[in-house]
Amino acid sequence: MLTMKAKYALRAMSELARSEQTLLQAHELAARCRAPGKFLETILVDLRGAGFVESRRGQRGGHMLARPSEEISIGDLIRAIDGPLAPVRCASVTAYEPCRDCPDPDACVLRALMRESRDALSRVLDGRSLRDFANADASPATPY
Repeated sequence: MLTMKAKYALRAMSELARSEQTLLQAHELAARCRAPGKFLETILVDLRGAGFVESRRGQRGGHMLARPSEEISIGDLIRAIDGPLAPVRCASVTAYEPCRDCPDPDACVLRALMRESRDALSRVLDGRSLRDFANADASPATPY
């Protein structure tokens, strides 16, 4: 399930994508995304640490994308904020952990179903760039 942190991150990244190379200050981003300012600031720190955002300090400072929006997948953004896409750890590609009560993960039908679910979700989210997402929700009639 997508957390509020990931939702605000996607909103902020979408705004940054539409702003091209213009620096946006955190308070302006928060207003545009209808996100709590302090919470968004911590999200921007995470996004900067993950290499998605560049920040400049000072009165003329702000935030902008670290690379072109067409090179950033929605799946990678969500993973950076929320972690693996898999609904359970035993189905994760990057954070696999076997279930304590499972005698044979390779034969587990629940794990197989969750892996199939993870693959479908990954296909959709990794196949959509931030540019695609930003352009899709650019309409004023499209609420976040």
